[in-house]
Amino acid sequence: MHRKSSDEQESHATLPFSQACENNKDPILSVLQKELQGHVHVLEIGSGTGQHSVYFAPRLTHLQWQTSDVSNNHQAIKAWHASYPAPNLHAPLRFDLAYDMLPANDVQLSYDAVFTANTLHIISWPFVEKLFELVGGALPLRGKLIAYGPFNENGHYTSASNQQFDNSLRQRDPKSGIRHLEDVLEVARQQRLTLSERYAMPANNQILVFQKI
Repeated sequence: MHRKSSDEQESHATLPFSQACENNKDPILSVLQKELQGHVHVLEIGSGTGQHSVYFAPRLTHLQWQTSDVSNNHQAIKAWHASYPAPNLHAPLRFDLAYDMLPANDVQLSYDAVFTANTLHIISWPFVEKLFELVGGALPLRGKLIAYGPFNENGHYTSASNQQFDNSLRQRDPKSGIRHLEDVLEVARQQRLTLSERYAMPANNQILVFQKI
């Protein structure tokens, strides 16, 4: 097992930090290494602190990794990029679902994959629908949308911890909450995005892989 050096620990201590990103980065990477073979340009929606991007980009060197988020999160993402640069890692673009298009990239390539982690339960349901609409319109045929997070199934929580998490989300913002898998699949279907793979992940999370048909 890799042990962080004292320099790494000191660098992390000065950067915005998400423990969830630290915990789930290796399981997610194993899926991305499989699912993104043959892809070229990935848009990450909701890059957050930027931790995922600096971990994935140097380990997926065949990809251009484009980060994006609302403007308030750009400083954190840029700080991580400055500490852990990679030639295929691109500075964040502004992406706010209040606007009507995906952000234009700086390398003149069309996105052939989109990755998003822990976003669908944070944004409101109309914005979930809009995200799928925008991604479905932008991806080419056989392009992929890869979404990580918790999902309910058959009208029920998949664990007591997910129920507690959902309650905390809704107390903070009634428009947020863990989404029902069946609802997400229907929204995807409307945008010609078909569930091609599904992976069980640690801590009662899942990765859903949609492909445009």
